[in-house]
Amino acid sequence: MGRTPGSAYGFQLKLDLRSGVPVYRQIIDQVRGGIAAGTLAAGDQLPTVRQLAVDLAINPNTVLRAYRELELGGTLETHQGTGTFIGHKKTVRNSAERERQLAQLANEFAARAGAAGFTVDELLDRLSELGPQSKLRR
Repeated sequence: MGRTPGSAYGFQLKLDLRSGVPVYRQIIDQVRGGIAAGTLAAGDQLPTVRQLAVDLAINPNTVLRAYRELELGGTLETHQGTGTFIGHKKTVRNSAERERQLAQLANEFAARAGAAGFTVDELLDRLSELGPQSKLRR
């Protein structure tokens, strides 16, 4: 089962320890997803490395690795003594990163659908039905 910290920061990370996706990668993807969804905005504070590690019951080095990668990409800003915040810089992912993330999402979704008894063809049929609707929302 996944782990969800009760966050006083308004944003909750949910780990799925059975997904096969490394925990640090799940943290990175969920922070980026929170920004994309508008749940996280520039200037929002994230939990400290230590607090998030305690909340998720994981090693602090795992959180540190995720935060460092997000900081190197400009997604996070860490201010000594005050904390870690969502950066103001617009993050642009290269095509290799986008492809990696899309492949990860597709694999995870196909695995979950398969575990629920759906075939890949059923999944593809349903996704194709969403195509025209998603274009109308843009």
